[in-house]
Amino acid sequence: MKNKRLVFIIIFIAIFLSIPLIAMQFTNAVQWTLFDFLVAAVLLFSTGLVCELVLRKVKKNKQRFIICFVVIALLTIIWVELAAGIF
Repeated sequence: MKNKRLVFIIIFIAIFLSIPLIAMQFTNAVQWTLFDFLVAAVLLFSTGLVCELVLRKVKKNKQRFIICFVVIALLTIIWVELAAGIF
């Protein structure tokens, strides 16, 4: 079970990163560089690993949900800041 979640995380990241890669083939509105893909991969992989660690170590479901929600919210804030510089 533990390895299945890690494989799912890696597959999810690959699929998620393929979206801008495919979009770059059809439009000039998406212009990611190799650095952009690397930063996105690191952010997504670290978020996935932290959530995986929480799922393994925290026993109560409510605490798991709250911690993972906060981690994903932080990812979203960082992603929006890098994409648009809102803050």
